[in-house]
Amino acid sequence: MTDLSTEAVELGASGLVLDGREEALLCASLFYFRLPREVWEARLAQVRATGYRAIDVYLPWNFHETAPGEWDFEGRRDVGAFLDLAHEAGLAVIARPGPYICSEWDGGALPSWLALEDGLRLRQAEPRFLAQVRSWFDRVMPLIAERQWGRGGSVVAVQLENELDFFDTHDRHAYITSLRDMAIEHGIDVPLVACAGQGDLVGATGGVEGVVPAFNFYPDDRSAFVEPEVRRYAELVAGRGEPLLVTETNRHHATLRRLLVSGATLLAPYLQASGYDFGYTPSVGNWGDPGGFMTHDYDFGGYLSPVGEARSATSEARVLAAFVRTLGPALARAVTQASDTLRVSVPTSASPSQLALDGGGTVTGIPNLGDEWGTAVIDAAGLSDVEVKLPPFSCLLLVRDLPLARFGLPGTLRLASADLVGAGPDGIELASLAPSVIALEGADGVKLVELRAPQPGASVLTTVSSGADRWDLVVRHPDDVPAPGDVQIPAAAAVGEPEAVTGVARLDTETRSGATKSYELAPSSESVGVYRGRTHYAASVRGVGELLIEGASDIVDLALDGLALPTVARFGATFRVPVDGAGAFEATVETWGHSNFDDSRLPGLAIGSLRGLGRVWSVAASEDVTALWTVDGGEQWAGDPAPLRTLGGWSSTRIGRPATYRRALPVDGTSHYALHLDGLSRPCEVSVDGTDWMVSPEDPWVHLAPGEGADVAITLPHWPGSEGGAALLRLEAVRDWQVEAQPDTAILALAEQQSDGEDARLPLEIEPGEETWLDVEVPAGGLSLRFEGAQVRVSAFARGELLGRVWLEDAARPRFTGGDPGRLWIPASWNTGAVRLLVRGTAGGVQPCLERVTAAATPE
Repeated sequence: MTDLSTEAVELGASGLVLDGREEALLCASLFYFRLPREVWEARLAQVRATGYRAIDVYLPWNFHETAPGEWDFEGRRDVGAFLDLAHEAGLAVIARPGPYICSEWDGGALPSWLALEDGLRLRQAEPRFLAQVRSWFDRVMPLIAERQWGRGGSVVAVQLENELDFFDTHDRHAYITSLRDMAIEHGIDVPLVACAGQGDLVGATGGVEGVVPAFNFYPDDRSAFVEPEVRRYAELVAGRGEPLLVTETNRHHATLRRLLVSGATLLAPYLQASGYDFGYTPSVGNWGDPGGFMTHDYDFGGYLSPVGEARSATSEARVLAAFVRTLGPALARAVTQASDTLRVSVPTSASPSQLALDGGGTVTGIPNLGDEWGTAVIDAAGLSDVEVKLPPFSCLLLVRDLPLARFGLPGTLRLASADLVGAGPDGIELASLAPSVIALEGADGVKLVELRAPQPGASVLTTVSSGADRWDLVVRHPDDVPAPGDVQIPAAAAVGEPEAVTGVARLDTETRSGATKSYELAPSSESVGVYRGRTHYAASVRGVGELLIEGASDIVDLALDGLALPTVARFGATFRVPVDGAGAFEATVETWGHSNFDDSRLPGLAIGSLRGLGRVWSVAASEDVTALWTVDGGEQWAGDPAPLRTLGGWSSTRIGRPATYRRALPVDGTSHYALHLDGLSRPCEVSVDGTDWMVSPEDPWVHLAPGEGADVAITLPHWPGSEGGAALLRLEAVRDWQVEAQPDTAILALAEQQSDGEDARLPLEIEPGEETWLDVEVPAGGLSLRFEGAQVRVSAFARGELLGRVWLEDAARPRFTGGDPGRLWIPASWNTGAVRLLVRGTAGGVQPCLERVTAAATPE
C-alpha cells in the first residue's frame, strides 16, 4: 500500500478510505463558479440525495484573480463558504485548483495576461510561470488546507494540474514536483492526485513520488471494449499498490457500472450537476472543433439540469449508490478479472468484467448495449441455464454466491438478477426494472423464485424459505429506492410554459465611451487591459487596395467607411480584406473566451494566445510562386540533378510518401512577406531558413520577417490533385491606430446606467454594425429566457452581472456545444423584474432582427 494518509483519509488498494470506511466512492462534479451562491446549499443537497458521497470541484485561478494582482474571494467567489456547505451536506470533496483546469472554461483558468510576460512558458517548470502559480497557490491552498477532512473539513484529496498528458510539457517531473512541493508547504496532507486524460500515467504525474495517478475515461458508451481497457489500468495501478481512481468519465450509469466491475474504486462522472457559464467565462475551441463555442448553459445531460431539475438518471444514481453501500468493503477490496463467456441475445461487451468480492461471492457486469430488451443465460452453484432479462442500454450487476452472514442473515445468495440495494436482519432489498430471478441457498438447498417487475410505488414482496432458513425479499422500482439515511429527496418541479415578453424599451444609453488612445500598431486586447470584453480599433486605409489580417481573434466585426462587413470568427487564421478605395477602417473584437485546449491548427486556439485584431498589413504586391521548386523525393529520389516542378507537382506511385519542395523566394530583405499555400488539403512541414513548424489547411499562411525566405522547404505527402498554387505577398504595416479598450467592467458599468427610453416592439430590426440597449420586463422568479432572430448577438445583464451571450442565425457563427445556444437562464435571486440587453446587428445578407424573447419559469 502506498502510504499517503492522514488520520482520517487513507489511500490504498481499496481506494480513498474515509474515517476507516472502505467503500467505492461515487463523485459528482459540482462547480460553485457556475451557480449563484444562493443555490449552492440546495444543489449540494440534491447531489447528496442521489447517494453520491463526494463531489469534485475545480477552483479556477482567473475567476479569483480578475486582473493582475486583483483577488476576489467574496460573494459567489467565496470558495471557502462553498466547501463549508459541502461539509455540512455530508459530502467529501476532491479539490482541483489546477493551475490549469480545462473545464471548457476561459483559458482553462490560466489568466490571459500571463502571455504578456516575455519568456513565460505555460505549464512548464519555468521560473516565471512557477512564480505566478505560487501567487495563486499562496491564496487558494490555505483555504483548502484548513478544510481538509482530517481537520474537520470536506477535502479528501487535491488534484494537481489536469490531464497534463495532453500537453507538451518539457520536464514533467520537475513541473509536478514544484506543484507538489507548493501544496505540501501550505499544509496539504490529504492524498495528491494527477489525472491522465489519455492514459499516459507518467505523462500526467511526471512519475513524481507522492502524486498518485488517476484516469479520465470518455469511451463510446456503446463500445464493446470498455471493460478490457479499464481492467488494463486497474491491473497497472494494482501492481503499484494503488487503486483505480476514475476522476472523469461519462454520465450514463450503464457505463459507470461497467467501470465499477472493471476495478474502479472512485467513479467521478463529468458532469452530473450542470450549471451556467455566467459572464465572459466560456472557452473556445472545444473537442477538436476549431473555434467551437460553449453555450451559456453548461450541460452535458447529467442527472441535474442547470436549474436543478432532477432527471430520470437520479433514480439510477440512487440504485448504484445503494448497491455500493450494501456491499461496502467487500466491493472496495474486490479483485477484477475477465468473466466467463455468457450467452447474451443483444449487443454486449467483448470481454465482460467480474469482481471477486472480499469474503466470497462475485459481481458480474452484463451490458446490454442495444436499444431493445434482451436476455442472458447464466448459471450459479446448484443452478444452470437461468434466463434473466436485460433492459435496453443497461448493465446488470449480477451477484452470485454471496455469503449472507455478513448481513446477519443465514445461507448464501446464489444469484440475484436485481440490484442488491440493502440487506440486514430484516431482509433483503433489491431494485429492478425487469422481472427478477433470485436464488437463495439454505438448510434444504437452493430455492429459486421469479418475481414480476415492480411498478413505481408498488414494490414486490415475498418470503423464501429453505428448511429453518427464511428470507424476506422486497423488490422496488428504481424510482422508489430511498436516499441514504435521513437525506430527503427534493420534490420535483416542472419548467413552465414559455410566454412571449412584450414590455420592451429602447434606451438612449451609449454602448461605448468613445475614449480612445493612440498606438503605432494595433495592440492586443490583453495589453490594453481587456482580459474579458471588447476592444475597438480604427485607422485610415486610404490608398490601400487590400488588407491582410494575421492573428485576429475571437469575434471580429469589421467596417469600411461605416459599412459593416460579415463577422469573422477564424481564431487567428490569416485572411484578406478588399478595401476598394475606402478611407476608414474600423474593427470591434469581442473575446468570447480563451482556448482551454492547445490546438495548433489555428493561432488563436493555442493556450496562452492573445486576443485582439492581431497584425494588420496593406498588401503592396503579390507574386505567383507556384513554379520553380526543386524536389527531393526521399526514397523515390534517383539522384542529381533535382527535378524542377510546381509545388506539389511531383508524381509518384508511392501515394502518401513525403516529398520536399525547396526554393528561394523573391524577397527584398527589408520587407515583411506572407506566403499563401493555396489549396492545402492536409498539414505540412515548412522550414524557413532552418526554422521548422507545421502549417495547417485551416491557416495556410507563412509569415516571413525581413531577411527571411532565402531558403524555404515544404514537405508534403504525395497525393495527386490535392495541392494548389502558392502566392507571395509583400506587406506594409498599417499604422496610427485609435483604440478604445472596453473591458467587462466598463460594459457592466454601462449596463448599470439609468437611462430614458421609449417603448419598442418586437420584432426589432437594426442595421448591420448598429448596437442598441433594450430593457425587457420579465416575470418574477427564476426564468429561462429564449431569444429568436437572425444576424444579431445579444448580451443579457441582470443584477450587475452579465448573464451570458447568444448569437442568432449567422453564417459566421461557430458551432456551439454544451447546451442550447439560444437560451439564457436568469436565477431568481438575480431577477429584479427587468433584464438589460445589448443587441448588435451583424452583416450577412439578412436583415438583423431580434424577433422574439420568451420567458419560462424554472424550478430553481
